[in-house]
Amino acid sequence: MAMVLHAGNTNKNAFKALITAEYTGVNVELVKNFEMGVTNKTPEFLKMNPIGKVPVLETPDGPIFESNAIARYVARLKADNPLLGSSLIDSAHIEQWIDFSSLEIDTNILRWFIPRVGFAVYLPQAEEAAIASLKRALAALNTHLASNTYLVGHSVTLADIIMTCNLTLGFSRILTKSFTSEFPHVERYFWTMVNIPNFRKILGEIKQAESVPPVQSAKKPTQSKEPAKPKAQAEPKKEAAKETAKPKVEDAGEEEAPKPKPKNPLDLLPPSKMILDEWKRLYSNTKTNFREVAIKGFWDMYDPEGYSLWFCDYKYNDENTVSFVTLNKVGGFLQRMDLARKYAFGKMLVIGSEPPFKVKGLWLFRGQVIPQFIMYECYDMELYDWKKVDINDEAQKERVSQMIEDHEPFEGEALLDAKCFK
Repeated sequence: MAMVLHAGNTNKNAFKALITAEYTGVNVELVKNFEMGVTNKTPEFLKMNPIGKVPVLETPDGPIFESNAIARYVARLKADNPLLGSSLIDSAHIEQWIDFSSLEIDTNILRWFIPRVGFAVYLPQAEEAAIASLKRALAALNTHLASNTYLVGHSVTLADIIMTCNLTLGFSRILTKSFTSEFPHVERYFWTMVNIPNFRKILGEIKQAESVPPVQSAKKPTQSKEPAKPKAQAEPKKEAAKETAKPKVEDAGEEEAPKPKPKNPLDLLPPSKMILDEWKRLYSNTKTNFREVAIKGFWDMYDPEGYSLWFCDYKYNDENTVSFVTLNKVGGFLQRMDLARKYAFGKMLVIGSEPPFKVKGLWLFRGQVIPQFIMYECYDMELYDWKKVDINDEAQKERVSQMIEDHEPFEGEALLDAKCFK
């Protein structure tokens, strides 16, 4: 019989148990038609949790509240569950990171976010303290993740599930790219985790916040009624208000004309003889004799004045110890490169028959440098070493050809996978 989890379907604390259930192989169902502020105030709910907080897990042995306790319970339903560690020290480290995630990450995200959306009193000094504490915590996490793919060991543990769920609120609601770019290893970790199938099934697609929520104005307190003032005194004020308001309305009308959208600098470059879409069609439609048709066609089309070729090598290949995680990293990178589709073509190779796997890539970009808007918008770019291809070097030119055609073995090693951006 399935256990029932009482919470809304967007509650990040409920996600902890649901993701854990996916790894553990137990059936946990989210209650239907849960309405926060209504369902959790009913007598039936208050019997399960007297203070009315969510989530609550309804089990055959009785209810459990507090999200971390629920996630631990679900994980322990499977004997020797790797989510809980394989040794005493691993188990201790998992608990350590769960506490860190709750007390240093989640607490400070909420201290920053909750007042801004009007659920607590906004105090600038309190916000500054919350941001400073959060940056300190993220810096510590960033240092740990510089040499670790996961928080503990070489696979997902309960600590990763809880950390990711806590970070999800931050990344999706208040932690903008300009804020998180200071912590590249945290960024890499987060986007890797949310794209793992068991996480993605529960979390869905996560989009990073584009701006910090504005502070909501506090509601004005209800004022006691005063005796009505004579109309003679009130009317001049109203007339003055109307006269003052008129130019504002006119000004607003003048500002309604839409401004032309600025062009991408790449659209202002001199025309190129290479038509990128034609190359992409040739690549996609060539099924046989690839070297003779597609590769020859590429070099015939290639315009070294209008485009440039770049090799990239992942800086942290020693971390690529799990195949599906490595593939998810590359997949996430290509998703985030979507903004460059009009101006780029890429091949990403995952190399090796056993870990650690190597990630290498080849990219074709419009222009002679890597476009600045890509470097700014796609944080993955900083995780690679980039080298411009010298097409006058026959060895480099042949390497380009081999990467385009997924030549195997590549540089003496088998290919685990090859992905194309087109």
